[in-house]
Amino acid sequence: MNRPPLRLLACSVLVVLAACSSKDQPAAEGASADQPPAAKAARQYLSQPLVSEIYTADPSAHIWDGKIYVYPSHDIDGTTPEDDLGAHFEMRDYRILSMDKIGGPVTVHPVALDVGQVPWAEKQMWAPDAARKGDTYFLYFPAKDKQGAFRIGVATSKSPTGPFEPRPEPIKGSFSIDPAVFTDADGRTYMYFGGIWGGQLQRNTTGTYDPNGSKTDLQADDQPALTAKVAMLTDDMLEFAEKPRDVVILDENDKPLLGGDHDRRFFEASWLHKYNGKYYFSYSTGDTHYIVYAIGDSPYGPFKYAGRILEPVEGWTTHHSIVEWDGRWWLFYADSQLSGQTRLRNVKVTELFHNPDGTIKTIDPFVHE
Repeated sequence: MNRPPLRLLACSVLVVLAACSSKDQPAAEGASADQPPAAKAARQYLSQPLVSEIYTADPSAHIWDGKIYVYPSHDIDGTTPEDDLGAHFEMRDYRILSMDKIGGPVTVHPVALDVGQVPWAEKQMWAPDAARKGDTYFLYFPAKDKQGAFRIGVATSKSPTGPFEPRPEPIKGSFSIDPAVFTDADGRTYMYFGGIWGGQLQRNTTGTYDPNGSKTDLQADDQPALTAKVAMLTDDMLEFAEKPRDVVILDENDKPLLGGDHDRRFFEASWLHKYNGKYYFSYSTGDTHYIVYAIGDSPYGPFKYAGRILEPVEGWTTHHSIVEWDGRWWLFYADSQLSGQTRLRNVKVTELFHNPDGTIKTIDPFVHE
């Protein structure tokens, strides 16, 4: 979630996938007041927004007790000018979505957590994720502290839709953005996190946040790129059980991807799913606007780059999750269809297919004749 310019792509034939929202929730932000211009009517989208009464992005989807829950960012129409570090993404709370089936009615639940409830946080409640252990649900979220540094917090609830009670301090040793939590078959849980540019990974290379560090990355195109971090969580799901380590992504020659490889190197938006015994680490390439993936044999990696999952959407940012439901795999993502503004996005879903060789079929977010 870092930058303004829109990538406007043309296409045809509309496929409506899902767009109903809860009848018991009032329209909160009125997407209808920000309908796309007439010129956009010719653009045909692979799928439609899940909800239109609020703006949502960065969807982390989970299946609990046969029901689908989506933990997105909640975009608001703020006044901060757009910049390369994402200051215009001014989100301040979380609203959870739920549905009984893909393509069915979607409920927009009340505010689950507001930045004003978090003692250590000042602003910018960016992309969250959630997990469950026993009868407790955990909401993991990034926010800037009073010094302007992103940290990762955790809040708990007995309901998957909240309200969530935040812990008074962020996770010890946490930094940067975009937490994604994966629980393996052995019950061990891992958090993947990090992002460059506005996500501040490049300002945390020494273990201490440097407010005067690079605005973008390591500024070393011929050196291994900055990459996501991973750490196992403690049994209570509230802290890191170990020091975070690099999520190493290798190229076809088993060498780490380089900083100058903007089509493939990590930018933000970590996600991990498991398929046929392999671990799939997927992420956004940021300024080249792809969702890509790499495959490994361990939750820690290393992961070997394998290809693209999603071609560029309308809007600058791209952030996703992948989940299995009813024997099929689904990609949740977001674009700017409703507003035409990169800061006001809408969550979507489309089916994802694994090929017989274990690779993933690339998805075009537009339908072409």
